[in-house]
Amino acid sequence: MAYWRRSTRQMQAATDSAAVALGPTAAARPARPRSRMMRQYDLVDRVRAYNPDTDEDLLDRAYVYAMKAHGAQTRASGDPYFSHPLEVAAILTDLKLDDATIVAALLHDTIEDTEATRAEIDSVFGHEIGALVEGLTKLKRLELVSREAKQAENLRKLLLAISDDVRVLLIKLADRLHNMRTLEFVAPEARRRIAEETLDIYAPLAGRMGMQEMREELEELSFRTLDPEAHAVVTRRLDALEERNRNLIGEIESQLSANLQKNGMTAHVYGRRKRPFSIWTKMERKSVGFEQLSDIFGFRVVLNDVPACYRALGVVHTTWPVVPGRFKDYISTPKQNDYRSIHTTVIGPGKQRVELQIRTEDMDQIAEFGIAAHAFYKDGVGSPTEVLNRESKAFAWLRHTVDVLSESANPEEFLEHTKLELFHDQVFCFTPKGKLIALPRQANVIDFAYAVHTDVGNSAVGCKINGKFAPLSSELQNGDEVEVLTSAAQKAPPSAWESLAVTGKARAAIRRATRTAVRDQYAGLGRRIVERLFARAKLEYADDTLKGALPRLARGSIDDVMASVGRGEMRASDVARAMYPDYKEERIGRLGPKRSLAVKLRLKSPPDPARSPSAIPVRGITSDLPVKFAPNGGAVPGDRIVGIVTPGQGITIYPIQSPALKDFEDEPERWLDVRWDVDETTPQRFPARILVDNVNEPGSLAQVATVIAEHDGNIDNISMSRRSPDFTELTIDLEVYDLKHVSAIIAQLRAKNVVARVERVNG
Repeated sequence: MAYWRRSTRQMQAATDSAAVALGPTAAARPARPRSRMMRQYDLVDRVRAYNPDTDEDLLDRAYVYAMKAHGAQTRASGDPYFSHPLEVAAILTDLKLDDATIVAALLHDTIEDTEATRAEIDSVFGHEIGALVEGLTKLKRLELVSREAKQAENLRKLLLAISDDVRVLLIKLADRLHNMRTLEFVAPEARRRIAEETLDIYAPLAGRMGMQEMREELEELSFRTLDPEAHAVVTRRLDALEERNRNLIGEIESQLSANLQKNGMTAHVYGRRKRPFSIWTKMERKSVGFEQLSDIFGFRVVLNDVPACYRALGVVHTTWPVVPGRFKDYISTPKQNDYRSIHTTVIGPGKQRVELQIRTEDMDQIAEFGIAAHAFYKDGVGSPTEVLNRESKAFAWLRHTVDVLSESANPEEFLEHTKLELFHDQVFCFTPKGKLIALPRQANVIDFAYAVHTDVGNSAVGCKINGKFAPLSSELQNGDEVEVLTSAAQKAPPSAWESLAVTGKARAAIRRATRTAVRDQYAGLGRRIVERLFARAKLEYADDTLKGALPRLARGSIDDVMASVGRGEMRASDVARAMYPDYKEERIGRLGPKRSLAVKLRLKSPPDPARSPSAIPVRGITSDLPVKFAPNGGAVPGDRIVGIVTPGQGITIYPIQSPALKDFEDEPERWLDVRWDVDETTPQRFPARILVDNVNEPGSLAQVATVIAEHDGNIDNISMSRRSPDFTELTIDLEVYDLKHVSAIIAQLRAKNVVARVERVNG
């Protein structure tokens, strides 16, 4: 909406204050000449030009209603406020839209800014128009990107409203376009914010809907506001270049037309220069100067039908040399915004690169006006949404984007997905069965897998590109055939994939799968803790009993309860008490040093699995439980261990001799009986830390590293500190299989002459 509108009283106050501040000279400055407002008959004539069956009475009533509703309101420019909805309607007549859209444009600010109501608009103009106006009214202005949560939520509202009736988007874009055309009357700070917002959201959204003409104008107006100096420089250079090449442009047009006519084809050929914003972004993206750009001018060849397009391509390619790698056929493979055209670049007259776009008249209309090129105003074609569902891939993208709303955990995720989808051009790949998959540029196999199906992405373990094995992170090129190799053993993708994925869909799916996997880990841990407590308390545990106790625990499901216990947010004794109100927890208090020591020893004593089946098995860092190891030394199989529950982090495993356990003396409820459960057929590495006092001489560090490597140890990290001029202390984080393994490495290090001392660090 027009955010910078002012009431008559506000305008008068602003004028008076300006007169006081600037004196009579400034106050007496003549006002900007105002352009004539469009009259009723002008509006009707514009609509009738493309829709002879227009409802003239409806347009007249809307014109008068909106003019009376806005009354004496004015804009920051001093123009009557009613001029704004009029100009919005005029923009929409250029897009040849139906009567309901034109009327809704005239009324789009009445509910928000006047005394008009939805009920009144419904009674005067009908439910369809009332719904359009209310849909626009509900959309509050989008905030700047720095306030991402609110911007994301408002963008969700915008896209949801669009999905119900795409005409809401067309009116919204026309509204923004007119506001951008009159941006000069806004305060500089607000001007910049609105321009950034337009460049961030509205321009790419127009492009996604195939409305290239509107996108280019929105980008151009934003560019002129955000970087006026760069805009002026590029514009001057373009003007000079166009003047210098005026004859060449005419020569290319005439030669093309003559060659096509000679081959029996009638074509409309015209050249156009690219916009300053397009030139500037290409210079920025490719880090080149203006002189190095060779495709500043483009030529369109518009023909009658598709076969003529391919015949024209043959004429062009046999007349001038082709620039390799610059041919794209968007007729056989249209873009997702419905764009269809053949692109090619040749070396034309004067050895100039000439960029050509060959298309039919219908394709040209869709290239300019996108979804607005579909004839909504014709009778018998159905509602605009039905028309676009049948005819438009761009609208299919929009519906897909709205579907993502239900999958996004928070507004920021949705905003990230949508902005990624808005800004990227595409690359087209194929499944082994020939299904076409469109992805953003720079997308990789991970993105491809999730585009095929979320389950394929989650279980992907490898891939073949054009029949050859390749990494999942491989960037895809146009025409690649991709086969994704999956494994049922992989239930969730590695969380690191999120940083590799390009598409918002893949990132959101990876985050969702990772969250689910982590929650399942916590729920599994919580279940073991609860069952262990029930076994010790000699109570019977059953899910059905717990289900009846859920209201007392304020949780929605059994999994929620178990996950809360696993995270340390709820105690297992709370679950027991909810299920058995008579349950009394046997608490252990500090009764003096000896009693405390006895308690700690009892809790930390390594359980015998045969005698203590309730002990939780530890299978290492790839376990299905959220297990970590002591940060300052780790633990390895063979160590006597104890688990400490950390809220929100799972279990941390400590050797029983770790000095860090003193910090948990007063929290016995956090201590867990744990035991090693290592599969000897698939050995895993575990973390251990050693301190080495090393003689400070050349090659001594190499000798230490060699001993570790020869004994199949892996150095994960190493740090050094100088204890004296003759010795250096090495702190080495190792990955080893078990206690015997680390002990063997220590023994071999002690045998080295360059090693004065070696000891293991215990957690």
